[in-house]
Amino acid sequence: MTEPLEKRLEKAMAELEAAQEAVARTERELRTASFAALSSDRAVRATAGPQGELTGIEFLENKYRDMSPQELAASVLEAASAARLKMNRHVMRAMAPFAEPSSNVPELKGFELDWERIFGPEVLREDDEDPARGGPATPVWRDALGDEGED
Repeated sequence: MTEPLEKRLEKAMAELEAAQEAVARTERELRTASFAALSSDRAVRATAGPQGELTGIEFLENKYRDMSPQELAASVLEAASAARLKMNRHVMRAMAPFAEPSSNVPELKGFELDWERIFGPEVLREDDEDPARGGPATPVWRDALGDEGED
């Protein structure tokens, strides 16, 4: 026997209110989130803020003094990209439950988000493909540099 319309509507409204509260909590958490990442040469630490913006750069152990400008720039870009990627993945994980179908209200099917379109294809790659986590031995940005660290 099917459930009366009033009961189904009551369940849907309760789920909507719970979802609105959860979204508000998630938004508050995301507004204060930040992630840091090291370059593979461990010379630079970059921090990305809640919208993926660069909020900090640290040059570690004076390693930058022995680097060419191109090497330093590459290290900064690598660390900044890795920090932004961490933040993007955090946003994706935090928001994913809101796109899923409702288990209590079958009429609420959820919706599909194109994370790749929003953040780029890197966000969908497995963490083990991330050079900052022990992925490929040679970071992609190094391919653009010659043996002497120049274009």
